[in-house]
Amino acid sequence: MAVSLTPEGEVESGAAALGRNDLEKLEIELLLEGVFRHYGFDFRAYAYSSLRRRLWKRIEAEQLSSVSSLQDAVLHDPAVMERLLRDLSINVTAMFRDPTFYVAFREQIVPLLRTYPFVRIWHAGCSTGEEVFSMAILLKEEGLYDRCRIYATDINDNVLRQAKLRIFPLERMQEYTDNYIKAGGKRAFSEYYTAMYEGALFAPALLKNVVFSQHNLVTDGSFSEFNVILCRNVLIYFDKSLQAKVHGLFYDSLATFGMLALGSKESLKFSRYEHCYEELNMREKIYRKVL
Repeated sequence: MAVSLTPEGEVESGAAALGRNDLEKLEIELLLEGVFRHYGFDFRAYAYSSLRRRLWKRIEAEQLSSVSSLQDAVLHDPAVMERLLRDLSINVTAMFRDPTFYVAFREQIVPLLRTYPFVRIWHAGCSTGEEVFSMAILLKEEGLYDRCRIYATDINDNVLRQAKLRIFPLERMQEYTDNYIKAGGKRAFSEYYTAMYEGALFAPALLKNVVFSQHNLVTDGSFSEFNVILCRNVLIYFDKSLQAKVHGLFYDSLATFGMLALGSKESLKFSRYEHCYEELNMREKIYRKVL
């Protein structure tokens, strides 16, 4: 009979271990259902392994002992829910993240956007805004910013408030400068911000045509028609059914011949919408809606 160790180091049978895993999965399902019903945030179709890891990180941080104890804390204390939301809303970002994507955007998408009198861009899952500022800088340098409107959305209202402050860690400016240069930047990156204490305050003009708004990709619908949708490195945290749902949302939100940009590990392949797009850049996952 197969045996394994419990978290306390005790020996248990394979059947017991399987039962414990099933129980934990049930606890997680109940927690997510409670979060959805009580707060309206739907994480029920997020990729399980990543979700479980983030839940246990929060359990340990709250000095709790189980998923059920986290559920009790979350449902009775909004402050715990806010901390859990930060863990689950995946705020990994950087300015000019994946510089080759911005090179491809300049070379392949910008010429197409020049043919439009007005451009509507949706940046879905924008987190704390680093990539929104990156796009604003790129559009300014290409002479397109004044005829663009960027709608930057995220599930987490706290990160949106942080983005609106225009302040980013000064210690990351060298990294961001390197990314900017590799992304084809045309000026000195330091021209876009003022160093102050431990922060870098970016120019208010960069947000002149940016609208920040809370939007949940899981539960909210389309809210406009866009020429470009950017949703990079978000779908990898969703399961297949949720990915399909979001692809439908993007398809409904894109104008004909509009462009969709996904993350490097994401794809339209095997989705029901694959035939509706042409691939503009296979490496950078840039697509154009044609049907």
